[in-house]
Amino acid sequence: MSRAADRLKVVLNHLDRSNGAVRASFTSAQNVSYHHPQVLQYTFDTGVLTPEQRLAYEENGFILIRKLVSDQDIDRFSKEFERICKREVKVPGLVVMRDVTIAKSEYVEGEKAVTKLQDYQEDLELFRYCTLPQILKYVECFTGPNIMAMHTMLINKPPDTGKKTSRHPMHQDLHYFPFRPADRIVCSWTAMEKVHRGNGCLVVLPGSHHGTLLEHDYPEWEGGVNKMYHGVRNYDPNHPRVHLEMEKGDTVFFHPLLIHGSGMNQTDGFRKAISCHYASSDCYYIDVKGTTQENISNEVKELAAKKYGVDDTVTFQDTWALRGRLVQGDRTSM
Repeated sequence: MSRAADRLKVVLNHLDRSNGAVRASFTSAQNVSYHHPQVLQYTFDTGVLTPEQRLAYEENGFILIRKLVSDQDIDRFSKEFERICKREVKVPGLVVMRDVTIAKSEYVEGEKAVTKLQDYQEDLELFRYCTLPQILKYVECFTGPNIMAMHTMLINKPPDTGKKTSRHPMHQDLHYFPFRPADRIVCSWTAMEKVHRGNGCLVVLPGSHHGTLLEHDYPEWEGGVNKMYHGVRNYDPNHPRVHLEMEKGDTVFFHPLLIHGSGMNQTDGFRKAISCHYASSDCYYIDVKGTTQENISNEVKELAAKKYGVDDTVTFQDTWALRGRLVQGDRTSM
């Protein structure tokens, strides 16, 4: 038996003898009492994760699952992305984003112009990613059985223009979310091709999910920063880092407080990935006014007013409620 399995067995045996409750401290939420067999803070025992994987997520805030999504599915997602870039299909609510240096340069057609698709929940082909059974069986380990798909993205990281704008600053995803508890939220991020340090793989700070939500704002980068690419302030630059090099179909699941980002794409090609943030439908919305999240709240509301013509009565929480989609179980709260 491995060391991780031995440790988990010791914890379980101790609980069997004591019949005591374990208190799991939820970041940004009240403490919640659990009874055996719910012994770990961040995962449920659904029979999918091994004891080693549960402890790894507990300690590090992420786990990587190899070849979880098939080449056939990823190729279908790539073709749909191309159709959208060629404007062969129009998707309601879809946000098409460009790198700040591309947006300021000459007009660029097709795939090379688009660096990210956001909010693809109305595109049946791309949203199929969020409902893949092999994805949801892992998601349930973190959220429980009632699952909402809350935030969808397809990232097409461009070759860097020399301004270093293809970087994504280190950040915590919870900064963007007005719902809690944090421990019932998880991101699924799947590489659509080989991802390595040269083309800007994800870099994570293991264990940083044990901390609190930190202040975020735009970094002061000489070449400019892409819209809504907020970065975390005052994190420890000496914290150990892990570069997540992945093959096509590999999928990483990570906690919304995990500090992460990505480097420049120093190749001539684009680096694609598809992702979805999931939350338990038992989660609840919070008011972020007066908190470190107020800046992103105001920015999102300004964007919604400009894009959709909505007035001040539409709240930050409303913008998320409109995008959320139930993908498993019951919609109990969200």
